[in-house]
Amino acid sequence: MNLHDWIDELSDVLDVDTELDEALILDLARAAAHNVARPAAPITTFLLGFAAGSQDADPDAVEALAAKAQALADGWDRPANAPDPDDINDPVPDDSVVDHTGDVFDDESAADDGDAGDDRED
Repeated sequence: MNLHDWIDELSDVLDVDTELDEALILDLARAAAHNVARPAAPITTFLLGFAAGSQDADPDAVEALAAKAQALADGWDRPANAPDPDDINDPVPDDSVVDHTGDVFDDESAADDGDAGDDRED
């Protein structure tokens, strides 16, 4: 059974006849789960459905309600001027290795090849 079958069967069981934009609902649930807390996902989508039902909302009105909820979730628990965490460039770690002679290699394999670059006699 796939998601579309589940939605059809659940709609029949709940006696619901409505258009459903799965992507809209899933995007909202994802935003709530990631930006608020995991349990916020089902609560948020339930409340969206409740609001849409109580307002007898058409698909455009549901989309507008979802946009409001999405904006709230996207900005949750961050200062107004904080950058979007998805837009932050994390520093790239330095993978170079310095061997016992002080030589710098680009990766660990070059430093592990025995006496490479060490022609000193002990």
